[in-house]
Amino acid sequence: MILLTMEGVTKGYGEKLLLNEVSLGIEEDEKIGLLGINGSGKTTLLKLVAGRDEPDQGQIIRNKDLRINYLSQNPPFDPEHRVMDAVLNGDSPQLRVLQQYKILAQAHVGEATPESAQHELGRLSQEMDALDAWHLESDAQSLLTRLGIKEFDARMDELSGGQRKRVALAAALMNPADLLILDEPTNHLDNQAIDWLEKYLQKYYGALLMVTHDRYFLERVTKRIIEIEHANLYSYPGNYSVYLERKMERDENIAAVAGKQQTLLRKELAWIRKGARARTTKQKARIQRFEQLQENQPRITADKIEISSAASRLGKKTIIAENVTHSYGADDIIVGFSCILARDERMGIVGPNGIGKSTLLQILSGQLMPDQGRVEIGSTVKIGYFPQESTDMPDEMRVIDYIREVGEYLQTGKKLVSAAQMLETFLFPPAAQWTTLQKLSGGEKRRLHLLRILMGAPNILLLDEPGNDLDIETLTILEDYLDDFPGAVIAVSHDRYFLDRICTKIVEFEGEGKLTEYPGNYSDYLVYSAAGTEDKSLRERGPAKGKSPVEPAPGKNKPLKFSFKEQKEFDEIDDKIAQMEDELRELNHRIGQAASDYKLLEELLPVRQEAEERLDYLLERWTYLNELAEEITRRR
Repeated sequence: MILLTMEGVTKGYGEKLLLNEVSLGIEEDEKIGLLGINGSGKTTLLKLVAGRDEPDQGQIIRNKDLRINYLSQNPPFDPEHRVMDAVLNGDSPQLRVLQQYKILAQAHVGEATPESAQHELGRLSQEMDALDAWHLESDAQSLLTRLGIKEFDARMDELSGGQRKRVALAAALMNPADLLILDEPTNHLDNQAIDWLEKYLQKYYGALLMVTHDRYFLERVTKRIIEIEHANLYSYPGNYSVYLERKMERDENIAAVAGKQQTLLRKELAWIRKGARARTTKQKARIQRFEQLQENQPRITADKIEISSAASRLGKKTIIAENVTHSYGADDIIVGFSCILARDERMGIVGPNGIGKSTLLQILSGQLMPDQGRVEIGSTVKIGYFPQESTDMPDEMRVIDYIREVGEYLQTGKKLVSAAQMLETFLFPPAAQWTTLQKLSGGEKRRLHLLRILMGAPNILLLDEPGNDLDIETLTILEDYLDDFPGAVIAVSHDRYFLDRICTKIVEFEGEGKLTEYPGNYSDYLVYSAAGTEDKSLRERGPAKGKSPVEPAPGKNKPLKFSFKEQKEFDEIDDKIAQMEDELRELNHRIGQAASDYKLLEELLPVRQEAEERLDYLLERWTYLNELAEEITRRR
């Protein structure tokens, strides 16, 4: 059944045309990802679908009684609301009756309840029974905990912008909807919360339309990709890797296709085929089809701007941290951290929000002095620091002048690349280069700020959440740049794909100032951290960047086999997963029955969270062990 239809819709702001007579249909249970470079009109399209904006031309037809939940990038909030009230402030029948019951019950706390109020509470209680609404508050607490919000009674105006976004996300998930619209839902979430949200949306029963730069989301959750390009909509059935294939096919038929874009697409698709954790489920026919596409693809490299050597000379001494300790008040943020940064280091830093990741970058860059320990920065080091937010950009300055302030040309090997050429590489065509900064979107400003830093030819890059507000095409350009960057890179990021794509080492903040180092990329880190200290052989295998945890290092042909513990675990893991799923079902049933018993809920909710984490761990181990079993079988 079609939920919504757009016919001949046109929308623009001032002189900028964002959508030109586009048409779109959304069916029930569809999961759609929306792509496009920053400023192309993605948020505008979401607002049109959600009914928050009206088209200049054309019509949007919605089913009668269509329920839509919309999470915007900067959701509005009532400063007087408590967190729990904000989450439960929906318009579904269940949420409405729960709010009425809570308001009436709280109005008579500590006093004798009048007979009329008792009668109304009894009526509302019966309605709660009929609507199965008793469990909603415990569900809301569980959602908030998963998203990193634990102060349920805090006022909304006491929260940071990121915390308010997470509360708004919980509210959107709590309110039943036929169509859920999410604008950058992973911004301000840590990696654990993103992993959970991905699994949640995979099982979501309604239709889903979302803008996200998280390519694992697009690969594992979506079944259709819509792209906005030059005010037109292009629809691709399938997930992210299928979109890459189909886009390559479409671009092949366009005579003026840019060679560097094709190169990036080819590299992107080749990497995801090799490195994505879901690779074992891909259809062989699709892989063969891609290989055939690669063979027939024309090699166009003449117009690719070589920026791989655009860095200042870096000596032997880079950044050395020795016994670094730092605290805020009574809270230990970093305790005894030491590292010697290699000249070609690719380090990713992960951990919950607010735990101290940005503080570590500031200490390593020399912007912040540690409480104890020391940081030495080599005399030839030139740091390019990309912060979480791009601020203090002069509104009246033109785009081209903002880049020329740093340099008119960039030395790349034996060639000089102009500021205008670099702007084109970073998706600012000639006409846009004379625009003033005040006319750019937030994502366009962030992209421009990134280019300004690279134009300074740094030899060590410190990137703090580079994925925030950057579109996928810009991230792909950045990743391509980092592939050949001759210096060191340290990145704080919640973008799992980005960490998988560039990192050879992960440093995890574990709390109370403890930092632990893991070899490999983010997927390798998940396997290592799940295994803990029980299986030291995992660390000894040391997978290289971009390789499967079971893929041998080049030039080594050691026999691969299960250890005794792994074989025993492999034989038992299916039964353990089934047992854990049964325990979770029983816990959920008990929580539903105990919805009005807050003391019992306080006991059961942590038990359920621990059971869910244990199940996640078992599923990760199942994936690893089955990949290892397949590789052992293949080598025989």
